[in-house]
Amino acid sequence: MVDRNLWEKYIKTHDKKIKDQLIVEYMDLVKIIAGRLYANYGNHTEFEDLVSYGIFGLLDAIDKFDPSKNVKFETYAYIRIRGAIIDQLRVLDWIPRSVRQKYKRIEEAYKSIENKLGRSASDKEISLELNISLNELNAMLAEIHSFSIISLEEKISNNTNFTIIDENVDSEPQQHFEREATKKILLDSLNDLQEREKRIIQLYYYSELTYKEISAILGVSESRISQLHTKAIIKLRSKIGKVL
Repeated sequence: MVDRNLWEKYIKTHDKKIKDQLIVEYMDLVKIIAGRLYANYGNHTEFEDLVSYGIFGLLDAIDKFDPSKNVKFETYAYIRIRGAIIDQLRVLDWIPRSVRQKYKRIEEAYKSIENKLGRSASDKEISLELNISLNELNAMLAEIHSFSIISLEEKISNNTNFTIIDENVDSEPQQHFEREATKKILLDSLNDLQEREKRIIQLYYYSELTYKEISAILGVSESRISQLHTKAIIKLRSKIGKVL
């Protein structure tokens, strides 16, 4: 826990030496967030690169943090750090066109079946819609996993200042309204997920567990957790896309 007096001194003086102290104090937070994202994107980037992207988010958080709003800095910084890393990954655009196309096909299949039946589609229905086997569908879900997470964050951030783990850190009425509206849409969409998918979203985003930890809790393989997570993200993005 960083001494509150240190924050008070920095807010009053913006002294560079104090800022450097704060950076050192919160460096572990950057590494924790980078480590969690590295589990998903490690095949496409280096851990040190994710940390460097996260540092920009930390610097931004330190500069903009307002202790008077009674929000923990760790909560505020988490949003900025994770956002900075995700933004940079999006800018790098390392996702192959073929992966984006596969993601679009699956997302459109979910939309099509939901529009026809008024409910979320099963794996079998999606495979029939795409004219592929269940094994081929699972392989596609594994391939598009990394892109699916970025795509949901992108869908939300393009429409509002809200992130999936956001707190009320902004007092602007319009932003607050947009954030609350999006939060309601997201919560309603979460309730439409299958129980296991809902549980994975909860454990991953809110309890901040790794796939390995979730795998141990639910008693299925990490690869299956990845597939279920990807399906849940596609469903959420599809539902949010209808109203945003």
